[in-house]
Amino acid sequence: MKKHKCSWCVGDKLYENYHDNEWGVPVYNDQQLFEFLVLETFQAGLSWITILRKRENFRLALDFFDYKKIAKYDDDKKTKLLQNAGIIRNKLKVNATVTNALAFIKIQEEYGSFSNYIWSFVNEKPIKNKVKNSKNVPAYTPLSDALSKDLKKRGFKFVGSTIIYAFMQAIGMINDHEVGCFRYNEV
Repeated sequence: MKKHKCSWCVGDKLYENYHDNEWGVPVYNDQQLFEFLVLETFQAGLSWITILRKRENFRLALDFFDYKKIAKYDDDKKTKLLQNAGIIRNKLKVNATVTNALAFIKIQEEYGSFSNYIWSFVNEKPIKNKVKNSKNVPAYTPLSDALSKDLKKRGFKFVGSTIIYAFMQAIGMINDHEVGCFRYNEV
């Protein structure tokens, strides 16, 4: 018998694998948190499946999302990234990734880890919504507004409320799996 999945992922094996194994699973590892933040940055204005299809290229191009290395990227490295057809070649997003790596490290210094910082917005516990149909999930909430505002204040770029809400869903701060989805209670 086939398991019920959130409607947004059905029909594409890559999407379904991401949904079944990653989306909504709480992430506390700073390296993984930075990866999701970078991917959400590049996703702005594009579909998530486009980013998933280029994810391995991003990993290779961005030193496996090593924020300490990315924080040191110079103009030559940025130019190479903008010539890499395997990723999204957007100058503002490439520059934002470097800026965000620097801001990410500052938060680590202040809070001990980025995980401590980000999870403090939900009192270290995922918010479990009762989504009946994925089409009814909001694009942003007062919580994503607050987190977005704080990240911007700390120097982050491409962290609007909609991007941050998607980030919060991806890293499991918000469980927006449909209540009938087999992953709803698992995450």
